[in-house]
Amino acid sequence: MNVMVYNKYKDLLISLNLDVMKSIEGVFNVDEIIDTFSNFYYDKMILDITAIRDYKNTDNLQKLAMNLNMENVILLLDDSPESDSKAYLSKLISLGIYNFTRNSEGINYLLVHPHTYRDVANLHDVSEMDMKLAESSMKKDAPKVSTTKVEFVEMKDEDPTINNVTNAKLKIVGFKNVTMHAGATSLIYMLKKTLGLHKKVAAIEVNKVDFLYFNDPELISTTTTDLAKELMKKTDYDYIFVDLNDYDDTSICTEVYYLLEPSTIMLNRAIRRNRNVFENLKKEKVVLNKCVLSKSDIATFEYETKLKVLHAIPPCDDRGENIEAIRVFVNKVNL
Repeated sequence: MNVMVYNKYKDLLISLNLDVMKSIEGVFNVDEIIDTFSNFYYDKMILDITAIRDYKNTDNLQKLAMNLNMENVILLLDDSPESDSKAYLSKLISLGIYNFTRNSEGINYLLVHPHTYRDVANLHDVSEMDMKLAESSMKKDAPKVSTTKVEFVEMKDEDPTINNVTNAKLKIVGFKNVTMHAGATSLIYMLKKTLGLHKKVAAIEVNKVDFLYFNDPELISTTTTDLAKELMKKTDYDYIFVDLNDYDDTSICTEVYYLLEPSTIMLNRAIRRNRNVFENLKKEKVVLNKCVLSKSDIATFEYETKLKVLHAIPPCDDRGENIEAIRVFVNKVNL
């Protein structure tokens, strides 16, 4: 079932003839929308942008993106010059907001075919995203911030292919969320902190900018197009951890771990999206992340899914240093 938040475009949204379990009308502060829906289960939220007070200030949309799962939100834009500008759309994309449209046809399409970064990359001004990352990096109290960490530099001659990364000691370790919110971003952050005590470690996310919120200049956000360049800059590292997101070419990685958050709701949602999800993972390295299952529960999970679980990581405090559960995982997989 869906929810709706509408104001100026109430008539358009009501005419969609969707199954709606809750709707609110008016102009709301972002905090009011978050409080209403953050703990409310729904399939999709159709959000009339004019229902957001001061929506032309993208700081308000940033707060929304940090507190709601924007993969489940379809943002109906208005026809104002501000929201029609490429700069505004680029900021939405930088915040991880990919599902936006201006008409009912677009809403109906996105309900069935939600966008990934690849679908909206042509609207994204990457230089604007880099500037935000640089500003965030400079806010952190650090003795030295290298601008090469956040800039997409131009390489001489032909662009390198990913397969040109040939340092014998370098391991490129990929992580891919299978269930929603399986925690690849935070796990990579904790792994980088733990292994970084003794090794030279880099972390890269592809087609997303969630690393921005850790305020760590050594966490790199990049795109499919520029991933090869970022990898080439780090051939002298021991490890590069990559949050693959929707990037499917796992051949760039030395090894890949597929993360599942094994709650009933997340597993069932994964099955609804792809009936063969477990079948496709039979030959892969499966890790249960944010896992509170007992050993017997994990054994039952393996029996029911026909998967072999490599390891189970319990919920961790990502503010900690040298986290024990992360050290156990590191030892388990021989990183």
